Amino acid sequence: MWGDPGEDATVIEVFAENNFGDTRSGGLAGPTGLLIILLLVIGTVLLIRNMNARLRRLPDRFEQQRPPGEDSAEKPDEQK
Repeated sequence: MWGDPGEDATVIEVFAENNFGDTRSGGLAGPTGLLIILLLVIGTVLLIRNMNARLRRLPDRFEQQRPPGEDSAEKPDEQK
C-alpha cells in the first residue's frame, strides 16, 4: 500500500532528522523556558497571596438576604 519497506525507512529518517538548527551552541531555548516557568511560578504565588488576603478580610458569616417581597411588607409595620 505504501510502497516497499526501504521507502518507509526513508520517511522515518526524514522525520527523525533534526532540522531545528544547531542545538549545541548558542541555544536559548533552555534559559528562556526556565525564565518563563519562573515568571509563571512567581505570578501564581503572588495571586495566591493576594486571594488569601482578600479572603481573610471577608466576614465569617453574611446576613441572610430576604426576598424583595418581604422587605416591602415589613416597612409599613416599622413606620407605625
